[in-house]
Amino acid sequence: MRVLLCPDKFAGTLEAPEVAAAVAAGWRAVDSTDELLVRPLADGGPGFVTVLAGALDGHRIPVPTVDPLGRPVTGEILLTADGTGYLESAQACGLHLLAATERDPKATTSYGLGALVTAAVEHGARTVVIGLGGSGTNDGGAGLFAALGATPLDDAGRALPYGGAALAAVAALDGVPRLRGATLVAATDVDNPLLGLHGASSVYGPQKGADRADVLLLDAALERWATVLERGLPGCPPGLGALPGGGAAGGLGAAVLALGGRCESGIGLVGRAIGLDAALDDCDLVITGEGSFDHQSLRGKVVAGVAGAARDRGVPCVVLAGRVSTGRREAASAGVTEAYSLVEHFGGEERGGVAAAMDRPAEGLRALGARLARQWSR
Repeated sequence: MRVLLCPDKFAGTLEAPEVAAAVAAGWRAVDSTDELLVRPLADGGPGFVTVLAGALDGHRIPVPTVDPLGRPVTGEILLTADGTGYLESAQACGLHLLAATERDPKATTSYGLGALVTAAVEHGARTVVIGLGGSGTNDGGAGLFAALGATPLDDAGRALPYGGAALAAVAALDGVPRLRGATLVAATDVDNPLLGLHGASSVYGPQKGADRADVLLLDAALERWATVLERGLPGCPPGLGALPGGGAAGGLGAAVLALGGRCESGIGLVGRAIGLDAALDDCDLVITGEGSFDHQSLRGKVVAGVAGAARDRGVPCVVLAGRVSTGRREAASAGVTEAYSLVEHFGGEERGGVAAAMDRPAEGLRALGARLARQWSR
């Protein structure tokens, strides 16, 4: 039997390669004769560079940068021989870099991402592919612009402080973004626009610490920011606030579009790099997964992409997750044959399953891998 293991990360616990390794170990403990194809995935969020580094011929370059509050952190660039630099916004803008009490999208900045982009260009990248996801910012890329040499100003010509709230006073850009002719690509599977009910502030702001008043403030601030970008950048597309993907990572998608770049499916990009289609064509069972299998999972994330592709080929697809909250009918319509939860494996929420799933995810995944081998191996 040929089994394809292509999970995403389990956020906060395991990287995608670690998830796949744990499931594979459990399966092989039951049946070592089956062929396991291990192809970890990412959709642009945390783990994007790690997954691509395992599939592409390139070298990883550490880069000093800053987190959403301006504290020093280290990011990295994956630079390939064809002049493409891959990086992930979460290494500088990630929500995981902030304590719960520090989450405030009115103040957090994407400046650190600008430092990563600048480093990629300085190392010779002609195309810079930015994985977008898992951000703790909502500044529409204003910090990114500042790091690239285009400082947001208020009506009096003063440089704005960092953070999404300050954009309520933005009036102009001082300087031109320095990209040396490099092309930007946003790798994301979020199709939300920058503004409005389905925009960055309304949908993702509360996850980053925004209350209702904050959401309204941030959305209005981003609307003003979009107007400034359309007016001040010759290559900025009209109607920036409504373009699909603009709301990714707190508006970083819109920043890439304003800089003349494009949005591309993260799972599609990674899938091509790892040979996902060929692996799907030649397997009997697909096992994928992520930390939380919920309604957002079916909106273009890794699990949805894998399950849909498996369904189109008539191949069963099993989802493993830390927590499962998607209904059976909804999951089945997306191509999911079965879904198993670490929380339930460890006894459910009432019996400490959540804590165990966070503390011992690899143990639980090995057990679920063994369970699936007993069910499916022939």
